[in-house]
Amino acid sequence: MSVSNFLQGESYMSSTSRSLLAGVIGGLVGTAVKVTIEHFLPVRKIEQRSAQIKIVDDLSTKITGTPISVQNEALAEQLVNIPMGASLGAAYGYGKKGRYGLKPMDGVIFGATTWATTHETSLPILGLEAKPTNIPVRMQLNELFAHVAFGITTEYVRHKVDENLRG
Repeated sequence: MSVSNFLQGESYMSSTSRSLLAGVIGGLVGTAVKVTIEHFLPVRKIEQRSAQIKIVDDLSTKITGTPISVQNEALAEQLVNIPMGASLGAAYGYGKKGRYGLKPMDGVIFGATTWATTHETSLPILGLEAKPTNIPVRMQLNELFAHVAFGITTEYVRHKVDENLRG
């Protein structure tokens, strides 16, 4: 059996594999859109380090004994963004398994929920970001917008990839 025949099938394994793959690709493209938006719309103060950099910096310090260099911060940030976007996309794709058709509102909900569960709750609880009450509203709205764009893009790309894989 070829890979294309496998992905076009309607067995549980074929449907699951197709959904996960479409979700991963959607999540990666969505992450690229989110990162691009954040490049143009400020989501934190200039001197403030992102949660991603703090995570990689802490890991680097534990492994090598030295923090990451300033010139490697952009790369370090993507070392968290890319796998996070891919895994969120995979989970989203799996959740959409067997549900055909483009549903942009699902992407809006996915992006907004991702924002709320990270930037508004877990990252402040973990001490990786300031409390939402200490972040300017404009920056919070920029972050929310970037996450909603991530969600809509993930949905659109997931839908197109799934459609193409089904044949």
